[in-house]
Amino acid sequence: MPVEPSSTPTPPPAAPKPDDGQGAVVVERQAAKTEPPRMYQVVMLNDDYTPMEFVVMVLQEYFKRDLETATQIMLKIHHEGRGVCGVYSKDVAATKVELVLAAARRGGHPLQCIMEAA
Repeated sequence: MPVEPSSTPTPPPAAPKPDDGQGAVVVERQAAKTEPPRMYQVVMLNDDYTPMEFVVMVLQEYFKRDLETATQIMLKIHHEGRGVCGVYSKDVAATKVELVLAAARRGGHPLQCIMEAA
């Protein structure tokens, strides 16, 4: 006798379970805290050979100081051994130092200019 296939219906696929929140991860956004860039001061150092007029000229040309302010900074450099020419971001300060040192070399002066964290 031939075997008849079973007539029991196959059950429908199971419906997905509703998410009950167990095991779920919620990521909260945190505001990124950006700090302003660190600033550096450009400092000229005194020497016994660079003419005062050259220092004043450099302060006017590269640091955009008026004659009176440039003269005051030059006198501070002369009397105290060092003077701050300006405060800038790292890249700008490094560029100003290089410009001053190049001008001093072209003029044959041993003027020293450095940058340090403000």
